[in-house]
Amino acid sequence: MLVSRLGGFEGLTVLDLFAGSGALSLEALSRGAAQAFLVERDPDARRSIEANTAKLGASARLMGHDATALPRAQAPADLIFLDPPYGEGLAQRALASALSTGWIAPHSWISVETARGEALDVTGFTLDANRGVGKAMLHLLRPSQTD
Repeated sequence: MLVSRLGGFEGLTVLDLFAGSGALSLEALSRGAAQAFLVERDPDARRSIEANTAKLGASARLMGHDATALPRAQAPADLIFLDPPYGEGLAQRALASALSTGWIAPHSWISVETARGEALDVTGFTLDANRGVGKAMLHLLRPSQTD
């Protein structure tokens, strides 16, 4: 779904919120993304990300911040992945944080994973597509254009 909209990952800046193992952003880097910022608070997950980036020789910036309280971005990301724990409303809070701290620009694409049937408040965003994948639902969002 992303490649058909982006045309590819070459040169993109990726923000991976609730990064877990880092698989999503590491895949983007392997497909030509220029840089990735991985946000993960869990110490075990952070160690996994460090091991995976070292094993793959990937250049990624690991940030131990809370994904719902992000630091100010130096520049917005082109692609943002969110795979928060299901059922806790964290996607909405993380989106609001990313928007208010400059990580999201009008050109950004956002991929959010939720449980099937889980409500996702996309206030401030336009839903471009969603697709069920097993027990999960993937949502592609764009920032709403305001005049």
